[in-house]
Amino acid sequence: MNKNITVILGDGIGPEVTQQSVKILNAVADQFGHKFTYDYQLMGAIAIDKTGNPLPDETIASCLKTDAVLFGAIGDPKYDNDPNAKVRPEQGLLKIRKELNLFTNIRPITIYPTLSHLSPLKNEKLQGVDFLIYRELTGGIYFGKKSKSEDGNSASDDCTYSSFEIERVAKLAFEAAQKRQKHLTLVDKANVLETSRLWRKVVQKMAASYPDVTVDYLFVDNAAMQIIINPAQFDVVLTENMFGDIISDEASVLSGSLGLLPSASIGDKTALFEPIHGSYPQAAGKDIANPLASILSAALLLDYFNLTEEANLVRNAVAWTLEKGFVSKDIDPVNNYSTNTIGDLIKDFIENKIPTEFNKKTMEVGKSTII
Repeated sequence: MNKNITVILGDGIGPEVTQQSVKILNAVADQFGHKFTYDYQLMGAIAIDKTGNPLPDETIASCLKTDAVLFGAIGDPKYDNDPNAKVRPEQGLLKIRKELNLFTNIRPITIYPTLSHLSPLKNEKLQGVDFLIYRELTGGIYFGKKSKSEDGNSASDDCTYSSFEIERVAKLAFEAAQKRQKHLTLVDKANVLETSRLWRKVVQKMAASYPDVTVDYLFVDNAAMQIIINPAQFDVVLTENMFGDIISDEASVLSGSLGLLPSASIGDKTALFEPIHGSYPQAAGKDIANPLASILSAALLLDYFNLTEEANLVRNAVAWTLEKGFVSKDIDPVNNYSTNTIGDLIKDFIENKIPTEFNKKTMEVGKSTII
């Protein structure tokens, strides 16, 4: 298989973790006889610094003509700390979602048993937790009409949805549920919001076409509570843009580290894959960032290409590093490995270069960075 991939390294630790993902994709290509060709483009603070634009036209053009997009992270303190900045890195992220019509965001919430002690929840609450959040990504309050009064004392943000916008993300969520535990939960606020009532009406109508899927409904405030008190009840969670932004960030802490969680944003013609963590500028250039969320995002990219065996091999390699204690500083502040070392170990696993018997102490001396 030959595929073209736009790579957007971004800001902060984005370049470091994304380079590990490219390393892993190349190892997969070598092992399975594929060819991945990369086109590197700019977005975020680095794009502003070089072009004045957080999302240059050249980047959009590349994304539209390649088969998928692999993205790092955006953000820089010099923009975060300037409330008067009219051009911000985050504008590039919102724009690329709209330009590529990335209408669905998918976040897997997976618990690794060897890291359950890092979660704020007790271990018994984490048993069996494995669910997907399907978030609508290009509609709702974030993209609605915005206004502010001339005196600056009132403002409004419209939340608007059409049946079509709901149907296309719900279809993907229903299909995912059919392949999993056949359980879909719609999260809304239908007791208060007209848009939520439309969501519920559309999903109830669509449910008739998926008789094998059990559908239930939770108000978003209850859903936020249930994610904490009983997260194992969920299989596929479907929700609108702002609610999805909030509950997916809430769910992300269950794993114990933001450095473990990937995401996929799916559109009509292409898809973008990125770790959910931010640019973490304090760690940039220090070779200490956790690359696993980016590498797992690359596994989702392989899934998107229908390379299921290859994607599962990457996930198995990630699980192996965690089980053996080859972890980054965010997971173990004392005994940890560098960004590049973890990438090398996963690459070795994919290339079947890990010996059945290995001396971890030798690896620590030869490959790790002691912080």
